[in-house]
Amino acid sequence: MFLGVDVGTGGTRAILVDREGRVVASESCEHLPIHSAEIGWAEQDPEDWWRAARTAITAIMQHAATAGLTVEAAGLTGQMHGCVMLDSTGQVLRPALIWCDQRTQPQCDWLHATIGYQRLIELTCNPALPNFTLTKLLWVREHQPEIFDRIAHVLCPKDYVRLRLTGEYAMDMQEASGTLLLDVTNRRWSAEVAEAAGIPMSWLPRLFEGPEVCGRITQQAASITGLAAGTPVVAGAGDQGAGAVGMGILEPGSVSATIGTSGVVFAATSTPTKDPLGRLHTFCHAAPGIWHVMGVTNAAGLSFRYLRDTFATNSSYDDLTALASKVPAAADGMLWLPYLFGERTPHLDPNARAAFLGVTASHTLGHFVRAVLEGVAFSLKDTFTLFAELNIPVRSIRLGGGGARSPLWRQIQADAYNHPVELLEAEEGGAFGAALLAGTGVGAWPSVQAACAATIRTAATIHPIQGEAMQAAYVRYRRAYPALKSIETP
Repeated sequence: MFLGVDVGTGGTRAILVDREGRVVASESCEHLPIHSAEIGWAEQDPEDWWRAARTAITAIMQHAATAGLTVEAAGLTGQMHGCVMLDSTGQVLRPALIWCDQRTQPQCDWLHATIGYQRLIELTCNPALPNFTLTKLLWVREHQPEIFDRIAHVLCPKDYVRLRLTGEYAMDMQEASGTLLLDVTNRRWSAEVAEAAGIPMSWLPRLFEGPEVCGRITQQAASITGLAAGTPVVAGAGDQGAGAVGMGILEPGSVSATIGTSGVVFAATSTPTKDPLGRLHTFCHAAPGIWHVMGVTNAAGLSFRYLRDTFATNSSYDDLTALASKVPAAADGMLWLPYLFGERTPHLDPNARAAFLGVTASHTLGHFVRAVLEGVAFSLKDTFTLFAELNIPVRSIRLGGGGARSPLWRQIQADAYNHPVELLEAEEGGAFGAALLAGTGVGAWPSVQAACAATIRTAATIHPIQGEAMQAAYVRYRRAYPALKSIETP
């Protein structure tokens, strides 16, 4: 068996995968809610991630022991960009600023002024965005210098869990790409960016490719979790990189569209393809020697949760999608702009705000639900629009996350993208990809590509039905953001 652990935003999930790609066990544990002291702020306690990971891993190892299963290796994945600040003894100095925290636009502006917008893209393949780890460090330096002065190590969320499991400070190339401190083209830390930003290189962990073994389970972690001491742990990847491995997105032209808390359109590339305007992220892939580009919607599944929690607290997601299924494509003119936490692709605007548009007295709750599902799909279509502009090929689209599990939402995506979309026999998210990276790291497969070929199978293809109506609605959607920006309060 290979263990995959996904330290997500809402919780941590652990799965066991065999060499045929079957998930034989799955356990999860929720995290405490995101703490948001001010609008746009988002923090979590790293110790809570460790609590949840410990709980999920312990439960799955109890299952393994009962079934007589042996874990050969473990791989980690999780939410990207979060800034975990540790002192010289490895103690957490403050709650982590996580990926959806939007407070750091002034630090982004400072980086662009100090290094230069285009120079930063040359060095890291990306502009400064509030989501990235470096900008969060700079915010702490400005606002909490007494904490900044005590920092000795900087990690991302899943790498903190790795530290607790193995005692090693390590990070994979794909995760490091989202810190804004990596020379993505050359797959190494950027000394020039670190020096310009005033970040000591000694704070940055050792870098590894996704399937490389970077540590082993300590005796202490073994006594807590049930894993055997000495079990190899590979570097893994951020959630999007591991998720792409788990969906077989490794060749140019292969694309995934995944709707979780956030939404991501992810395309593998053979070289680091840069958007000169910085609207797409260009990162190292979890598989060695390849890269990827991706566009990100900050509030994808989060938009649906917001609607339910705010307006339909007694309804299940299935209840709500049943209502939406009775509403025609394009929601009788209603639109949803899903900018609950600002927006990354394509606007690079942390101050963007969400909105329902075109509401009439005849619209029902089903219209609101359908508008949310369509609005999220349109926000992901924005990335496909950029792919076409930059000549990034799209031959196949595979769906992942909650958007793949809902029959209505996957049909909406096929219609919005106006392209057939594929479902996999078992779409298990980033934890599955992390397990495949673990197996590759100990020689179960000779490469990540071979692991995917042996374990990933397509189950169905969904073709567009209402493509024409949805393309017309998308044209209206594209006009909405500029119109709202023009009337914003200064």
